Amino acid sequence: MRILVNSLRLLAVIAVVSAILAQWLVSSKLPSYHFPNFFGYFTIQSNILIAVAFAATLVAAARRKRGDLRLSLFRGASTVYIATTGIVYNTLLVHADVQTSVQWSNDVLHRIMPLYAVLDWLLFSDRGRLLLRHVWWFLVYPAVWLVVILIRGATDGWVPYPFLNPDLGYGVVALYCLGVAVFIALMGVLVIGMSRLRLVKV
Repeated sequence: MRILVNSLRLLAVIAVVSAILAQWLVSSKLPSYHFPNFFGYFTIQSNILIAVAFAATLVAAARRKRGDLRLSLFRGASTVYIATTGIVYNTLLVHADVQTSVQWSNDVLHRIMPLYAVLDWLLFSDRGRLLLRHVWWFLVYPAVWLVVILIRGATDGWVPYPFLNPDLGYGVVALYCLGVAVFIALMGVLVIGMSRLRLVKV
């Protein structure tokens, strides 16, 4: 079972790297391409984080250091972020017209990885038990990301997603932000609860 789990996680890392690279190769040729903008998307960042979390888990498994609390906290937070990417995309952005998107890459980053990451966290036992107070740590990175995006939207006008556009009015944007923050917090509580389950021993 351990070999199977490690193989799945390695495939997940390869899939993320391949998907981001494929999209970057297309996006980098566009006149509007700007390096910080491409990597400013929450989608890209959350996928990078979950790939790093899986890679770190593979290293820990090789060293026979499983259930480390710091790694579990990082992996749990990354699971929350990638799940947020999946939910937000498939509810608010699924009909967005992005003609330059690489379809298979889009599916990997917005659908396959969010689903796999949540199932991986739910099913496999090689994680420490998190505490409810850890949910506050899950909110730090999204809060910093959001502040940076709002500042950019108010200054140079760039925002990664339509619902963060200041032209909608900051009241509307604030409601969207609040909704996403509540989802992240609730997802964090769910992930913490899942950390106490031991469905498949690894």
